[in-house]
Amino acid sequence: MDRVRIDKWLWAARFFRSRALAKEAVAGGKVHVNGLRVKPSKEIMQGENIEIRRGWEQLEVEVTGVSDQRRSAPLAATLYRETSASIEARARRAEARKQQAVTHSPPARKPTKKQRRQIHRFRQLDDL
Repeated sequence: MDRVRIDKWLWAARFFRSRALAKEAVAGGKVHVNGLRVKPSKEIMQGENIEIRRGWEQLEVEVTGVSDQRRSAPLAATLYRETSASIEARARRAEARKQQAVTHSPPARKPTKKQRRQIHRFRQLDDL
């Protein structure tokens, strides 16, 4: 096997829990092959670069193997290799999120009914 559909490969490589989720991500523009947006039926082969966005993560991987069967995680990890630039960028973004979480302090308690009304009135004035 030298070619496989992108949605099947993403599922087999364990980027998504189901093939339906993989198909939805590809159709939604969260997956790019060689810099281009693709359809779920796009066939990929070894050596192609894939960019995947899942929540906070943005991965850039190179296809090192193709499979349309979901195997164990160690075998699935052999289907791709993440680029060093992607690893560094993910680490930087994770550190920035951690720093942002440290500086953000949640309110000490929930607003009272009166305070909620004031907040709603304030936001309505912002919308005008």
